[in-house]
Amino acid sequence: MLKSLKFLAIAAMTLVIGAGTGHATPVIGEAAPDFTATDVHGETVTLSELKGKNVVLEWTNHGCPFVVKHYETNNMQTLQQEATAKDVVWITIVSSAEGKQGYTTAEEAIALMEQQGSHETMRVLDPEGEIGQVYEAKTTPHMFVINKEGTLVYMGAIDDNSSPRHDTVESAKNYVRAALEDLEAGRDVEVSSSRPYGCGVKYKTMF
Repeated sequence: MLKSLKFLAIAAMTLVIGAGTGHATPVIGEAAPDFTATDVHGETVTLSELKGKNVVLEWTNHGCPFVVKHYETNNMQTLQQEATAKDVVWITIVSSAEGKQGYTTAEEAIALMEQQGSHETMRVLDPEGEIGQVYEAKTTPHMFVINKEGTLVYMGAIDDNSSPRHDTVESAKNYVRAALEDLEAGRDVEVSSSRPYGCGVKYKTMF
C-alpha cells in the first residue's frame, strides 16, 4: 500500500517553470528555458542548477515507431552511455498526456527503462506538457543540447535520416553526438539546428 502511494505521489509530481521564463522560447545562443521537475525516482532537478555540465534533453514516447527505431537498434542507449560517461547530464522527458500513446506512470517508466537498458541520467514525466510547451517540443524524438554556461547550442532531430527503418541508423549523421563532440573540443557547434522528425508529441488536449 505504501509503495503504491509512493508511486502515485511521484506520478503526480510537480513541475515548475522557472521564474521569468513562463513565456520563454528556445533560441539557439540564448539561455535555455529553466524548469524544475521531479524524476520518476522522486529526485528533484532544476536545469539552471546544472550549470558547469553539458545537458541533453530528449523527448520520448516508447510507442512511437521512430523512437522504437532508435531504441531497438540500441542507438539511443549507446549515445546516452557515451554522453553520461563524459559527465553529460541526460534528461529524458515524456510529455504524453494520460490516456495517450507513450504515457506511463512512474512505476511503469522505471520498468520500461530497465527493459530498454537505457542510460539517461533521469527520466521526467510531463503529462501536463509544461516543459514540452516551453521548449516547443514537436516530435519524439526531439533533442536539445545545452552547454556548461546554460546556453542552448543545438535543437532538432537526433540525426539526418527521418526514415523509421532500423537499417538507416548506421549511415545517418548523428547531430547530437556531433554537437557534444564540438563542445568537448571547445568548438562552436557546427550544426546548431535541424528539423525534428518523428511522431507528434501527444500533448494534453486543451478545451
